[in-house]
Amino acid sequence: MKKQLLSGLVAAALLGTVAMPVFAQNIAIVNGKPVPKERAEVLKQQVERSGRPVTPEMEGQIKEEVIAREIFMQEAQKRGLEASQDYKAQMELARQTILIRELFADYQKKNPVTDAEIQAEYDKFVAANGGKEYKASHILVDSEDEAKAIIASIKKGAKFEDLAKKKSKDPGSGAKGGDLDWANPSSYVSEFTEALIQLDKGKMTQTPVKSQFGWHVIRLDDVRQAQLPKLDEVKPQVAQQLQQQKLAKFQEDLRAKAKVE
Repeated sequence: MKKQLLSGLVAAALLGTVAMPVFAQNIAIVNGKPVPKERAEVLKQQVERSGRPVTPEMEGQIKEEVIAREIFMQEAQKRGLEASQDYKAQMELARQTILIRELFADYQKKNPVTDAEIQAEYDKFVAANGGKEYKASHILVDSEDEAKAIIASIKKGAKFEDLAKKKSKDPGSGAKGGDLDWANPSSYVSEFTEALIQLDKGKMTQTPVKSQFGWHVIRLDDVRQAQLPKLDEVKPQVAQQLQQQKLAKFQEDLRAKAKVE
């Protein structure tokens, strides 16, 4: 009797050692059907990719979400919804989306942006934006006569800033007394740029300057060498931009090679 009981306990223990790892692979058993932990891991990875930390509280929410999905999925299967044409069409679209996403991820993994490429792109940025920066102010009005009257008023002692606040139709700079802050002269329309770079520091245009926006009275407040960010400060943004460019080129190449009839 004792020998039979002992052998039964041993058998139960052995069964337990087999069953426990199987159960450990599942997050739950819903209506007799195991729900694998992999599903929770996939959701967890999606949360992490979005930049959100997975806290213990969120892990509990993910588990509940996986269990709820299994419950709802079983009910949908019981109702035969998997056989509907709408379901099949949506599944095909989802399959395409996931497969294409994997293709792009695989390309980016195998074609990373190099430090040399980042340096070259940064050098191009410096070459295009280097040189001098100009701190300018302007008053923008609708007519040449109005601009001439403003110039005359300033020459008689009126303050440029006061007239800008009162008369400029550029709401951004007008509220700040006409101040356009520091900028590369190439960032302005050509007529504005040509008039600006001819001014001496502290001087104002003596005649109105016409552009597509109206008539400008321009004053050059200061000049300095361009203040550009260091490579380390913009490296992540440059890398992301280059990665997007590479991916766009990859997509264009695939389209060009494809035989579409």
